[in-house]
Amino acid sequence: TIEVENPLYLPQAKVYDRSCALGPAIVPPSALGGAVPIRMTIVRDGQSVFEGETSSAQLKRTFDDLVEHLFRALSFPLGAVLLTGTGIVPDASVSVIAGDVVRIDMGPLGVLENPVISVG
Repeated sequence: TIEVENPLYLPQAKVYDRSCALGPAIVPPSALGGAVPIRMTIVRDGQSVFEGETSSAQLKRTFDDLVEHLFRALSFPLGAVLLTGTGIVPDASVSVIAGDVVRIDMGPLGVLENPVISVG
């Protein structure tokens, strides 16, 4: 997978066809009312091969800081989406493969669940 073959994959990880899934809802940070729990699970053949958790409170920079920094040099249309990632990174022994299911549970915001497919 790309994270094994290219350790600098993060800037590229959301530019492939059918990547960068968003949902089940898009909620502005001002509507959150505080920190949101984030739990990631990778399921392979019905078994969990990785589980990790964090919280939006663990972001090194606040949403406001990130937006302020980006607007220093760039402008964005209304409705632009700022992607931060989960902050959960499996160790090198865990790599997703075709058929795995990656599940991100963000408590009150809902669950985003996607199958891993092979391209190319």
